[in-house]
Amino acid sequence: MAKEIKSVHKLYLEAAKATPGPPVGPSLSPTGINTGDFCSKFNEATKDLAGYTVPVIITIYKDRTFSLEFKTPPVSDYIRKELGIKKGSAVPNLEKVGKLTKEQLIKIAEKKMVDLNTNDIEAAIKIIAGTAKQMGVEVEI
Repeated sequence: MAKEIKSVHKLYLEAAKATPGPPVGPSLSPTGINTGDFCSKFNEATKDLAGYTVPVIITIYKDRTFSLEFKTPPVSDYIRKELGIKKGSAVPNLEKVGKLTKEQLIKIAEKKMVDLNTNDIEAAIKIIAGTAKQMGVEVEI
């Protein structure tokens, strides 16, 4: 018989840097789970993604146990890492902060494909290009 679910929480945390303080503590302490245990499991599972923000879905059960489901980092994180920039442009249609090549778009699309709502690489590239344009990044297609 499956465990009865008490609640489901979604957090965006920096990989391998979760601590029982904010934002983890205030979000998960009311649920009754051990935040230190959550942090150690999260940090261990995300140590290879250091430097990225990782979305995690925490399913909390009635018996105060929990399970973690990890998603891939946001597209904007991949773009910033690929271009070596800190953030996107404040005025994306006027100020450009970098340029992505077709190869870089394909590389990012392949990494993000599992969480996108498409199975077609060309559609995935268009999704990545749209995010890049909103960040003030020029795109070579």
